[in-house]
Amino acid sequence: MMDIRVLRLGHRKSRDARITTHVCLTARAFGASEVILSGEEDPKLMEGVDDVVKRWGGPFRVSYRRNWQGVIESWKQMGGEVVHLTMYGLPARDVIPDLRESPAGKMVVVGGARVPGKVYRLADYNVGVTNQPHSEVSSLAVFLHMLLDGGEFDLKFENPLIEVVPQAHGKKLIERGGDADAEGDR
Repeated sequence: MMDIRVLRLGHRKSRDARITTHVCLTARAFGASEVILSGEEDPKLMEGVDDVVKRWGGPFRVSYRRNWQGVIESWKQMGGEVVHLTMYGLPARDVIPDLRESPAGKMVVVGGARVPGKVYRLADYNVGVTNQPHSEVSSLAVFLHMLLDGGEFDLKFENPLIEVVPQAHGKKLIERGGDADAEGDR
């Protein structure tokens, strides 16, 4: 599987907790191994994401770095590629073949409030899933789905306490924990 990390720019605790949580959940579900938050440090959000990983399986982590530029520069020095998701970028469908061919790890950058111009210059690719205003969560999901060619459907998460059993109707979970395993319909 491709090494994918997500850098969330400009997180604001008071305004962005829900959207940043959704960035983290989407990144995890679609095959990224980590989200790196920049902006304001938010231990409560990070603990919440860690709890999801404990219950639904890993590996996945969320970390914090104040200096987003240092994160990008370090990633590039290690041979990784930086993909900035922006509605101003090249169409994803045109860029995805090159990204799939490259063995380099991918750091996917998603913005918050105003994205500094330097991000556009540091990125190896500025990529748009559409050129209309939309959510960073939707752009991340669409981009990762395209990049992995639907491979997120086959992901297996290590040591889950909860697993969904796909059903045509209703909800079925396998719950592990404590002394007994339980399987139940809801």
